Amino acid sequence: MFTELDGDQIRIQTNATQTFEAWREADQTFRHSYSGRMNWSGARNNHYLYRIDGSGTVRRSLGPRSPATEKLKDEYTAQRRRLRERRSRLAKKLKQEAPINRAYRLGRVPNIAASVLRAIDEEGLLGGPLLVVGTHSLYAYEAAAGLHLDASLIATTDIDLLLDAQRRLKIAVLEGEEATVLSVLRRVDKTFQKQANTYRAANNDGYLVDVIKPFDEDALRAEPDPGPDNDLEAVGITGLQWLINAPRFEQVAIAANGRPVRIACVDPRAFALHKYWVSTEAQGRKPGQRRRDMQQAKAAAVIARDHLDLPFNAKSLSALPLRMLQYAKKLASLK
Repeated sequence: MFTELDGDQIRIQTNATQTFEAWREADQTFRHSYSGRMNWSGARNNHYLYRIDGSGTVRRSLGPRSPATEKLKDEYTAQRRRLRERRSRLAKKLKQEAPINRAYRLGRVPNIAASVLRAIDEEGLLGGPLLVVGTHSLYAYEAAAGLHLDASLIATTDIDLLLDAQRRLKIAVLEGEEATVLSVLRRVDKTFQKQANTYRAANNDGYLVDVIKPFDEDALRAEPDPGPDNDLEAVGITGLQWLINAPRFEQVAIAANGRPVRIACVDPRAFALHKYWVSTEAQGRKPGQRRRDMQQAKAAAVIARDHLDLPFNAKSLSALPLRMLQYAKKLASLK
């Protein structure tokens, strides 16, 4: 089912993860607080300090020129410079480490999937209103456990994104307009287009991104909201509310090109239980799909139990429905 990483691979993966986490913290801080600038403006002897946002379009007065505002500007400029230098230095280190990660065969996540996840993460959506569900979650579990799953368990050409309907999906863009999921995808690859199934986008290579959400019976009785013509429309899927209620799980994995990527998904126990339910009860699944669902359920269960010390009887799973928890005993006893 899987191969455990050796000591050198674990060391290299740990180094890559630490570098990436340091870079991501610096990058997020810069984007959130230091992407803009401070400038003096006004007539001579009547200067005011203005804070200009990263787009260059929004200005906010911080007061007239004084020792206090001069100090504020100097401190902001110095911190902005230090943060940019740190971010640049860490980005260079990530670039240097990428070929080492590849040489140690740590690259697992498909490059296009990693690029999509990075773009969503940069917008502050990953782990909030958007979660990874389905096969790509396994990359997070195996990275956390220090092993590689058999290729037959993770080969896929699509990435499912679970939209938490309890939060509004909005993507901030520099122009101040509400962005769409599709526009974020097109920053990664301009060939992404919405398909006839309006919850799905595909690029010229046939790579698919689905946006799905828990099935809502009330939505069947409500007037449909067409939304923007060029936006993806999340489709409701039965059973996904269980995953919304499950604990969250985050892990840094390595893409095929050697670059780290953050994956935010559901707890591997919830993944295993959901896959077990899909393989045995979900309607419309073909025999081959059911077999693979069961294999993935077993893989996630073994990782959770034997490598991550996550018991299936934990109170953290109490939000899952009783009939799904009934499978926990079966998964907990797998060999």
